[in-house]
Amino acid sequence: MEGRTPYQMALEQLNKCAKIMKLDPNVHEMLKYPKRVLTVNVPVRMDDGRIKVFTGYRSQHNDALGPFKGGVRYHPNVSVEEVMALSIWMTWKCSVAGIPLGGGKGGIICDPKKLSPGELERLSRGYFAAIRNIVGPDMDIPAPDVNTGGREMAWFLDEYNKYKGCNNPGVVTGKPLEIGGSLGRTEATGRGLSIVAREAARRLGIDFKKSDVAVQGFGNVGYYSAKFMQEFGCRIVALSDSKGGVYNPNGIDVEALLAYKQKSGKLSGFPGSKEVTNEEVLEVPCDILIPAALENQITKENAGRVKARLVLEGANGPTTPEADEMLFKRGIVVIPDILANAGGVSTSYFEWVQNGQNYYWTYDEVLQKLDKLMTAAFANVWESYKKYNVEMRMAAYICAIERVTAAMKVKGWC
Repeated sequence: MEGRTPYQMALEQLNKCAKIMKLDPNVHEMLKYPKRVLTVNVPVRMDDGRIKVFTGYRSQHNDALGPFKGGVRYHPNVSVEEVMALSIWMTWKCSVAGIPLGGGKGGIICDPKKLSPGELERLSRGYFAAIRNIVGPDMDIPAPDVNTGGREMAWFLDEYNKYKGCNNPGVVTGKPLEIGGSLGRTEATGRGLSIVAREAARRLGIDFKKSDVAVQGFGNVGYYSAKFMQEFGCRIVALSDSKGGVYNPNGIDVEALLAYKQKSGKLSGFPGSKEVTNEEVLEVPCDILIPAALENQITKENAGRVKARLVLEGANGPTTPEADEMLFKRGIVVIPDILANAGGVSTSYFEWVQNGQNYYWTYDEVLQKLDKLMTAAFANVWESYKKYNVEMRMAAYICAIERVTAAMKVKGWC
């Protein structure tokens, strides 16, 4: 897929699935295109008094299952083709998770590191004012993404409520707790990944509670994945961040490692461990491997050296298509990102539900509901995996497309 735009990649995946599952050609044609793509130009008064215009987008792919859902990213490389592709992938992610939401995505072409807090706030409010007529709790629910978080969601919410003359927290998710956020959202992706790992291990005959786990990445997803899997009884044998990693076949205490990093600013030098590179973490002997750092980490160059029996994609796109095929031929099961890291969007759905009923759940209730949802999602994908005899990635896409197709047909769209 080298040289292709993200949108072309999304279409290739759709075409491949359509062929395997003999998808209705009319449904296939409709799923190729977002329902709506809005381009907005947002004038922002900069701190020095000049006006600078920023271009932003909101792509709404398919809402057969429910309102559009997806993040808003701030990045210099944002493009209309990128947000179109991401909105398609969000349709599949929501569908495979079994939640009643469709796929949307937004972005603004900017470098947030070069903007002051005041400029960022004016840009955020201007963008949301510009898209306000196509978003809302029953239409499209944005969320944080690359370079955005709770702060930006609070600005979005306030701007929407100001224009609409209401106080409706359900227009965005990923909000601070003080204004309708959900407990458990911060750790949701890592928690969901650990649940999927448990379910996959059970079906593959891996003793989950005695399994050795290597995790590439020690950010939010990597840390919480390791933390929860250690709580399940797994032995964490390797961990890394952008500066390098550590390996200990006898196990690493995740909380002690976090404390060490907070004090020293690095993982290397952790007592009792051997220093390894970010790349070497992918190749250590283990039962379960979690690439939770960046895209394109497992490639055709190193796929032959992966020793795990099970790979779970904590990051988005950490395995290249060529590596995917190599691992599949070697009998290594790869749980794709749209299933493995769907705990985040699932808990965003929980936040939206809580906002709608104005009643908020306890932390334990959120985790219980997440466990039930992710367990069911994995079971559905596993069924497709067995039925079509394809790699888990294709099985997940097929499972998602089947659900969207059924909703489209029931509604009489085709």
